[in-house]
Amino acid sequence: MAKKKNTLQYIEPVGGRVLVLKDEPKRETKGGIALPDAAEIPTITGRIVTISQQVEHDEDVPLRQYDKILFHPKNAIPVDFEPDNQLFVVPVEDVVAVFRKEKP
Repeated sequence: MAKKKNTLQYIEPVGGRVLVLKDEPKRETKGGIALPDAAEIPTITGRIVTISQQVEHDEDVPLRQYDKILFHPKNAIPVDFEPDNQLFVVPVEDVVAVFRKEKP
């Protein structure tokens, strides 16, 4: 009898963390300069997929689901969910900016 493989259906970060879908890395600048694969950019952008209960109820943290953010990847934990993984659990302290269309 074949053993059934368990698959995750939902990931919920705990504590002061958010789950982020990282944007695709840029391969060239707006001016058309090609970037090498080894180019290290210390901050990256992504979209918040889900937030922890702690972040959701913290009025001092202006993060909401689907916000586009700029974050420092040093403490980001990759989620080994799919082969072309772009999901990361990111501590709120490593979120350095939120992109907004207008000021709240």
